[in-house]
Amino acid sequence: MSCFATDAASGQATVTASVRRQPPSSSRRAERPLPSAVLWLNPLQPVPAPVSEPAHPPYTLTQKDRMFTPHVLVVPVGTPVNFPNADPFFHNVFSLYNGKRFDLGLYEKGTNRQVVFNREGVSYLFCNIHPEMSAVVLALKTSWWARADDQGAFKIDALPPGDYEAHLWVEGVDPRELDHWTHRVHLNNGSQDVGSLTVNPDALPVGHTNKFGAPYLPETRIY
Repeated sequence: MSCFATDAASGQATVTASVRRQPPSSSRRAERPLPSAVLWLNPLQPVPAPVSEPAHPPYTLTQKDRMFTPHVLVVPVGTPVNFPNADPFFHNVFSLYNGKRFDLGLYEKGTNRQVVFNREGVSYLFCNIHPEMSAVVLALKTSWWARADDQGAFKIDALPPGDYEAHLWVEGVDPRELDHWTHRVHLNNGSQDVGSLTVNPDALPVGHTNKFGAPYLPETRIY
């Protein structure tokens, strides 16, 4: 998915990038899928506004079958996101690490809580009852962004030429490595590749603690 079109009179640039898979250490080891990834470009100078920005339905992260759907959600800064509980038991949504910090407490089936993501950044969301549940919300100030496809490729069309700062988020990759990848790019009309990042899906960390920083215990689950 890419962002929005601009007036052709202003000129257009196309940006590509990629997330690559490190070869597995053993030929017998099955390759894990590439992690979720998002590329975005923050303009460093005023740029023409999109001709038209599609109307968005309310942003929603549904809790159903002990999963957040969708797993990754990209929203503009200042956007409210709904968290309806569609399971026949309690859930608790919290984010205490980066981005927007909040704790929605316990709430039951058929009820909804809402959070406004009023600061730029990446928020990692979990349920304090079900450790298998996780989601990510990226709140961005820019309209120029794209998700990686199944092959790890990004493409953003119809950017106004100019100077931008390119950012990359890849689930499970150390934020310091992603900060090191961040760089300034100058776009002219035409296509430009802004770089790649090689990841090892087999080495990505798994698991997390509850909102108290302790391991999950089976008896803490509420069904």
